[in-house]
Amino acid sequence: MDRSTPTAILLVSCPDQSGLVSTISSFISDAQGNIVDLEQHVDSSQKAFFMRVEWQLDGFGIARDQIHQSLETLLKRFGMQWSLHFSDTLPQVAIFVTRDNHCLYDLLSRHHSGDLQMDIPLIISNRTDLEPVAQQFGIPFHHLPITADTKAAQEEKQIALLREHRIDTIVLARYMQILSANFVDHYPNQIINIHHSFLPAFPGARPYHSAHQRGVKIIGATGHYVTSDLDEGPIITQDVIHVSHRESVSDFIRKGKDLEKTVLSRAVWYHLQHRVLVHKNRSVVFA
Repeated sequence: MDRSTPTAILLVSCPDQSGLVSTISSFISDAQGNIVDLEQHVDSSQKAFFMRVEWQLDGFGIARDQIHQSLETLLKRFGMQWSLHFSDTLPQVAIFVTRDNHCLYDLLSRHHSGDLQMDIPLIISNRTDLEPVAQQFGIPFHHLPITADTKAAQEEKQIALLREHRIDTIVLARYMQILSANFVDHYPNQIINIHHSFLPAFPGARPYHSAHQRGVKIIGATGHYVTSDLDEGPIITQDVIHVSHRESVSDFIRKGKDLEKTVLSRAVWYHLQHRVLVHKNRSVVFA
């Protein structure tokens, strides 16, 4: 997305009915808007309509601060759920980490190079292992250790920090803590997590060892939104790589880490580009 020429991005979902595409595209064209991207999908089994449309703001006949109100007047009769975004407004992202550094380094490197366009006001961790990485990239690091007795209080501190920095997206870059339902409810479809795709077949702390013992032929990773049901949130993206009996456990782990960081960054990119719509715990990704 070229932020030098700002665009408006509209995401909509509603019961499928006639006239939806025409209504929205006419609204834009009637105000001299130039549509640069339009994708729509109808889920016939759910009778649900999904759409992402992006148009240039230069020359658009409705003032930027009036677009939301104009759309609200137009769309309310269709029973739509919708959100409006602007390409030159950088998402505010907090990264949660524990000890593994591969996903954190990948996110920060892609951010530094401009591939992931976002602001990262803070990194939060329950350990201090990765504080030097945050310092290396000049990002404030907040250490909030968690035990069973302190979990609720520490999560309240986390939420306070997120509010202070106006965070709209949270990325769990191998954060090895289970978020409470209370925490998750504050950020619906705003928390992105990564896990290996052995779940639930090989749960626990040593899934690659278990997979190696079983002789699996592929390993995978899943990037998804977090819900109160552990690792069962709407899937944003997935990928797999092949492995064989010739490879050791360390080979599995190396390949798995490489896949995890790639899939997580891809999921974050789709989210930052406002390309994901969630409907009944299922995602529609306009890739």
